[in-house]
Amino acid sequence: MSAAAAAGRSLVTPDVAIVGAGPSGLTAAAALSRAGLTTVVLERESAPGGIPRHSDHTGFGIRDLKRSLRGPEYAARLVDSAAGSGVDVWTEAMVTGVGPQRSVEVTTARGLFTVQPRALVLATGARERPRTARRIPGDRAPGVFTTGQLQQLVHLRGAVPGRKAVVVGAELVSWSAVLTLREAGCEVIAMISAFAQPEAPRLVTALGRRALGVPLLPATTVVSIEGRDRVRGVVVRSADGELRRIECDTVVLTGDWIPDHELARSAGLTLDAGTLGPQVDFALRTSEPGVFAIGNLIHPVDTADVAALDGAHVVNGIRAFLDSRGPAEGGVRLVAARPLRWLAPSLLRPGAGLPARNRLLAWPEEQVARPRVTVRRDGVVVATRRVWWPCTPGRVFRIPGDLLADLERGSGELEIGVE
Repeated sequence: MSAAAAAGRSLVTPDVAIVGAGPSGLTAAAALSRAGLTTVVLERESAPGGIPRHSDHTGFGIRDLKRSLRGPEYAARLVDSAAGSGVDVWTEAMVTGVGPQRSVEVTTARGLFTVQPRALVLATGARERPRTARRIPGDRAPGVFTTGQLQQLVHLRGAVPGRKAVVVGAELVSWSAVLTLREAGCEVIAMISAFAQPEAPRLVTALGRRALGVPLLPATTVVSIEGRDRVRGVVVRSADGELRRIECDTVVLTGDWIPDHELARSAGLTLDAGTLGPQVDFALRTSEPGVFAIGNLIHPVDTADVAALDGAHVVNGIRAFLDSRGPAEGGVRLVAARPLRWLAPSLLRPGAGLPARNRLLAWPEEQVARPRVTVRRDGVVVATRRVWWPCTPGRVFRIPGDLLADLERGSGELEIGVE
């Protein structure tokens, strides 16, 4: 009797199992199935598609589908592509643990399962930090949401969050929150950014302010949230130290992402100290042979289409593993230097090729208008290149992956910074 049968579980043995049915997981699943590999996708929500399915605004699919779609339409296309490729998508399937040899324990309405794939892909994404994690003091009144909570409230439940809202953050996702609030009939009376230069691209910020009439308060932080039975206002501090109270009944906390890494931790994968997601190489291989990680689990957070392209990129690494070309070993660690907080992927291994889209992703903490990327080993510059796009806090900075060509065989970690 198998271990699964002894535990009262049904055993399923696909070539590949993918945890998470967002853009990266669905894209990977469709590509793997088209390559002739039996693929199962495990999704804890009641419907596949991830965050885009309740982000009812345009801008999705530009890089992967070469067109701009509204979130639900984009999600539907990815779901249809996976289904049309023969992918088996399980919804309301809760993965409760990862065991030896990539075995996955799954709880569903149909019963308990052990999924034993030949390769496992983690595509669990990222989430915004809630108020408790941000340590914002004040009263604990209803009316405080993350963007994800807000969009589910409005788009999935048809509820109205409030009448006057303050949006904390000025990233792309912050403007997504503004559009959701607008659809719900809730006026945005202020958008607050801790940075002097708002995090979203300048064109997006300019269009958003002009078309939506949202007052933007840069270099401003939230000191406290007031209200007992309901949010009544927020106290903010500007760069010069001046305190100001803004009356509102809704606060939306946007950005400040953290990967959904619980499964990665329970599986014993090596985590990256910067991203807090699994450490991966350019082929998206983790520290455990046959286990891969993709999407915003490893770069919290980039756009949905970039996450989807990770899904397309991981296919070659999986096929190489299944063809018994040997496990990934060793590697040179990539370390973020000022003004970068993290790098993804953060491991350089021989034979891994270039990263997805030939781009190494980084998260800056300072503005650099004309950045030069510099790579050092033991304090000595071994590679450098100027790029034409700015390095901006609160937004992913892209570094050409071929800058690191021929550096994976040296000894000592590589320190990557921007000057």
